[in-house]
Amino acid sequence: MAVAGAMALAETPLPRADATFRPTDPVEVALGQLLFYDPILSGNKTVSCATCHHPKFATSDGVSLGVGDGGIGLGPERRSDPENPPEQRIPRHSPALFNLGATEFTRFFHDGRLEDDPNAPNGIRTPLGADMVVGFDNALAAQTMFPALSPDEMAGHYSENDVSTAVRRGMLAQPGGAWDIIAARVAGIPDYRVRFDAVLGTDAPITFADISNALAAFIAFEWRADNSRFDQYLRGEKNLTAIEMTGMDLFYGPAQCGTCHAGQFQTDHDFHAIAMPQIGPGKSARFERHARDTGRLRVTGDPADAFAFRTPSLRNVTRTAPYGHSGAFPDLDSVIRHHLNAVQSLQSYDISAATLPTIDVAPDDRILQDADEVATIAAANTLPPMDLSDADIAAIIAFLGTFEDPQSLTGRLGIPDSVPSHLPIDR
Repeated sequence: MAVAGAMALAETPLPRADATFRPTDPVEVALGQLLFYDPILSGNKTVSCATCHHPKFATSDGVSLGVGDGGIGLGPERRSDPENPPEQRIPRHSPALFNLGATEFTRFFHDGRLEDDPNAPNGIRTPLGADMVVGFDNALAAQTMFPALSPDEMAGHYSENDVSTAVRRGMLAQPGGAWDIIAARVAGIPDYRVRFDAVLGTDAPITFADISNALAAFIAFEWRADNSRFDQYLRGEKNLTAIEMTGMDLFYGPAQCGTCHAGQFQTDHDFHAIAMPQIGPGKSARFERHARDTGRLRVTGDPADAFAFRTPSLRNVTRTAPYGHSGAFPDLDSVIRHHLNAVQSLQSYDISAATLPTIDVAPDDRILQDADEVATIAAANTLPPMDLSDADIAAIIAFLGTFEDPQSLTGRLGIPDSVPSHLPIDR
């Protein structure tokens, strides 16, 4: 039964439903849809953007740590290709793609290493250098360069295809490098050539940045999620139920969720250390022997940023499990309880809670078995302990359900019937 939509007695003011979005070109969006689902962008032509960001799993992949190149199947059913097994899991959980076309989303990846910055060359800050951001419309477009150049995600094992060979040689944005190879593949397909003519002009050269700009336009259009029941409540169009109102009061009040999960899309776009368990290979260089992932510290070099990760948006959060930068928690109840006593949760974490496709890689609990490493992560924690009852947690979860936006979950264009390369599509 719905109750009157009066302003809740929250300590943190409720956000306004007034987000602004970058405009998109329908022709470029339609082109980006095909590119998003087309494995032609990967080194071995077996992995597409949709492999790890699929609408079936709310634009993620339904597992804690995904398997890109060297995998077969989709989501939790993904497994090793016996003829080309993966070298390791993807080090971090695949983030959802909702509302990335909103102008407030300027930082990308769990550590924010890519950012719109008007003071940076070409308006984009990246650790890869100014020459790596030429031609991209914005950081949302530029973020596509990272998975395309990652051996574990899309490029493939060292030297097993032309893209991975170029990556190994350090030939990325240079003439004849990985980007040129990918762009040439796309330009060589007549249907793509015609579609790019409509966006760029007849016979204009197709660059990797042009491909990325089309992908960004599609992502921005396809998964805009600003018409949930919560948005409608903020606009005075719908009411929430009694338990949802109780959860909202807790979220923006005593539970203090709204401190970090702020704004219309429930993120302050900042970075926080909350003792999230580290599993899998970690975000480390190939020559490093540990599985440590120090998060924002890898970007800033500031010790105060150790083990801090970006606050995720909570749009469609009831559908985007597992949770955390490492996907350590399988459901909302467990990740909320982690927030109540993060250090204790870290110290007692059982890796059996993770959803990890079975592949032959190094043990996923190497950091968890190292008492010194666990202590270091715990020492960086900034979350104070808090008490919430089971009923409180249930109410908060009920409120989180109001963030679901049905149209964004299915996507506005959906999965295409086929792609111009005629390669198989992940469905």
